[in-house]
Amino acid sequence: MESNLFMSVASAIIVATLISCVMRFLKQPLIIGYILTGILVGPQALGLIGSDASVGALSQLGVALLLFLVGIGLDPKVIKEVGNVAVVSGIGQVLVTALLGFGLSMLVGFTTVESIYVAIAFTLSSTIIVMKLLSDKNELETLHGKIAMGILIIQDLVALVALLVVSSLKEGGSIGARILETAGAGILIVAILIVFSIYVLPRLLTFVASTQELLFLFSIGWVFLVAILFGLAKFSVEIGALLAGVALSMSPYKYEMSAKVKPLRDFFILIFFILLGSQISFSDVRGHIPAVIAFTIFILILDPLIVIVILNRLGYTMRTAFLTGLTMAQVSEFSFILMGLGAAIGHVRPEITSVVTTVGLITIACSAYMIPNGSKLYQAVSPSLRLLERSKKPDDPEVHTKMQAQVLLFGHNRIGHDLLNAIRAIKKTVLVVDYNPEVITQMERQGIACIYGDANDHELLEQLDVEHIKMVVSTIPSEETNRLLVQSIRRRNKDAIFIGVSHQIDEALRLYKSGASYVLLPHFLGGTFAADMIRKHGFAKQKFHKEKQGHLKSLIIRKKLGHEHPRITRH
Repeated sequence: MESNLFMSVASAIIVATLISCVMRFLKQPLIIGYILTGILVGPQALGLIGSDASVGALSQLGVALLLFLVGIGLDPKVIKEVGNVAVVSGIGQVLVTALLGFGLSMLVGFTTVESIYVAIAFTLSSTIIVMKLLSDKNELETLHGKIAMGILIIQDLVALVALLVVSSLKEGGSIGARILETAGAGILIVAILIVFSIYVLPRLLTFVASTQELLFLFSIGWVFLVAILFGLAKFSVEIGALLAGVALSMSPYKYEMSAKVKPLRDFFILIFFILLGSQISFSDVRGHIPAVIAFTIFILILDPLIVIVILNRLGYTMRTAFLTGLTMAQVSEFSFILMGLGAAIGHVRPEITSVVTTVGLITIACSAYMIPNGSKLYQAVSPSLRLLERSKKPDDPEVHTKMQAQVLLFGHNRIGHDLLNAIRAIKKTVLVVDYNPEVITQMERQGIACIYGDANDHELLEQLDVEHIKMVVSTIPSEETNRLLVQSIRRRNKDAIFIGVSHQIDEALRLYKSGASYVLLPHFLGGTFAADMIRKHGFAKQKFHKEKQGHLKSLIIRKKLGHEHPRITRH
């Protein structure tokens, strides 16, 4: 038994290593390699992995750690930061997608119960895939990145409820009674967890954080403890793992815990996805090819379109809406777990689970190309999207585009706040261009000239009075956007000063070559500023104290404005 388990897992990992190298060469997410490994080593091909319960237990450890890290990343501040738009668009997306998904499932011949499972599964997008792809593009801090994360949090909460209900149905009985019973028990156990998290966990974490090894051990012990307690209470252990992470989501040690648990999660989640792939039956999928095609089109096109329409109706530019919607075009890990639970209960036929898994594999692969190339895709489809765009934007560009401003400021964010104050301090007229309706409303209240628009909008750039401008400042850390701005400005005004922002040296060099006057690199600029202070003040402690007082005052103002420093992403 132990020998068979060792041979099965060892063989699967060797095959996964080889296939993952191929996936890396093809620039595909490794998760695809894991699932393909499962297909290859499963009973449909080599037969290296069968129905060994021990392999299933190992995969469940991976699921628990996966959901723990998802939970620890569910920071309520993200919802607050993007305002109500994440809640409204998130709930709207879930409801509309569920209704359309249910109708499509019934249309392809699934039963009513199966259609409900499939509809819920297809409302969920992959938090981990989206976070990884946006992080690779340094877009987690962009407006569409923040809105996407807010929507994903709403989806995760929906998944939490769905998994909670499905896990409660294992015991049978009246569905209505079970749901009420589950809701009551769920509220009670969550309330206990909240109280423990507020009054006990902070002190406990302060103690265990004294050593790195103990912090790591506590992270593992905590997630398994909560998962076991939920299992003993007849809830899903997956739910317990997720809530174990949520309980730590506001902890100052969460980034350190995430970094330490991630390698362990990566190993066990490998087993989960291999097992998932091994359960795909090609004979089952072969009989549902029309359904696979229909669902794939639905996820890749209609699901993003729903988000695009909702966000555009809420007042966001079509480009922001498109890039946000594009992040929704894949199936979530929660969907696989949900379908697995449904199959275990007997609500869903095994072939339906294979269909959802196949659609998930295809859409995740497509997302690996679509999200990184979002701007290029937008340029290709923007003419068609104009048909869906609102006829009137929150602010009419014609009101301000002909104003004789001396400075154009694209993006009033953390950097733009200081630059705007500096420009106004030297008595120069400035026009702020931003694609966040909430920022525009705030600017108008302060009496600052501003327009609602996107720096990537060619029509807006043509309307702006660039010929008489003295300076253009872009705080948008996108090389593509800044190069577009430089080229547009230089074509009509060769003498204007152009200041841009970049986070990469190579990008900054290319911007200089395109005609930028100066490129800010915030991370390097901080070191330069500190070095200048040392050269200027030496060991004069009082002068550093004076710098500190000024910095504290600035930080307090920024805190009130809701500014936050970008998160440090570990690769």
